[in-house]
Amino acid sequence: MAEYEFDFELLQELTETSGVPGYEDRIRDIVRRELEAHTDKVQTDAMGNVVGTIEGTSDYSVAVAAHMDEIGFMVRHVTDEGFVQLDALGGWDARILKAQRVQIHTGAGDVTGVIGSPPPHTLSEEQKEKDDEVKDLYVDIGLDAETAKETVNVGDLVTMEQTTVEMGDHVTGKALDDRICLFSILEAAKRVEDPDVTVHFAATVQEEVGLRGATALGVDLNPDLAIALDVTVANDVPGFDAGDHVTELGAGTAIKLKDGSVITNPKVHRRLRDVAESEGVEYQYEVLPAGGTDTAGFQNTHGAKPVGAISIPTRYLHTVTESAHVADVDATIDLLAAFLDTETGEHDYTL
Repeated sequence: MAEYEFDFELLQELTETSGVPGYEDRIRDIVRRELEAHTDKVQTDAMGNVVGTIEGTSDYSVAVAAHMDEIGFMVRHVTDEGFVQLDALGGWDARILKAQRVQIHTGAGDVTGVIGSPPPHTLSEEQKEKDDEVKDLYVDIGLDAETAKETVNVGDLVTMEQTTVEMGDHVTGKALDDRICLFSILEAAKRVEDPDVTVHFAATVQEEVGLRGATALGVDLNPDLAIALDVTVANDVPGFDAGDHVTELGAGTAIKLKDGSVITNPKVHRRLRDVAESEGVEYQYEVLPAGGTDTAGFQNTHGAKPVGAISIPTRYLHTVTESAHVADVDATIDLLAAFLDTETGEHDYTL
């Protein structure tokens, strides 16, 4: 079984707890609990972003961010037959959703449902060839029509039902995007003591629908430096050429050079590299052709900011079986904590 230094039970709690964009209430409660134990003060803003601050000895401040929200759904309709139809919150590949269990979070409590998938031998050729879309899916909750309409309402939130487990040297489950990075900043917060600079550990909202929480928080915090953590693509599986892997599991934490939304500050990513090498932390570079993270949210608000990003290589993103290597998680926590411990506020990140 895998060997690792982190608190697996906390990771399980974070990943298995529900929290779609704009409705991160349950996960926010866990984050506040953890940050209150390890930071000097904790604040929540009007959008729901949570910030735990460790005061430094200088006015220089660093924001470290990971997002709380997971991709999910909102109920858009309950049919006359009692089936539930969905609207996506975040980017789903509808092909992977059929025959999956979900939790519908109603006012009276959570209700289990299953996304319907008729037997393949009963489908016509036209039905087999049709491209799946979220709007065409239905959730069967096992209730008659009248009871279903009394139980589920338009606007109820829906998340996938899945547990997080150890699998060889990996951990796998739902919502590793981005709870495994949220977990990493919480673990790093436990290690940072008496920093030279003020450190804001930020858990952001609504990343999956447009980096909205980080964009607002960049204005409110106005940090001198921002580091974002998110998962990144690891297509190191059959069917992909090596040049398309982006990152590889087990090769270390990933220092982002670019993605579809940001080009990180060269001086910041070089210092991340130097810290990794001096501390003996395994790392790799990330060049992501598309997609974006909270890094861009901080760069695009309240003036020019030096930004950097650390990513955890993850297979099968935006599914219920996202998988990461435990050694890469350890390396991410180690690099972030070491970077913050050695940040004096005197490094020149201007270009």
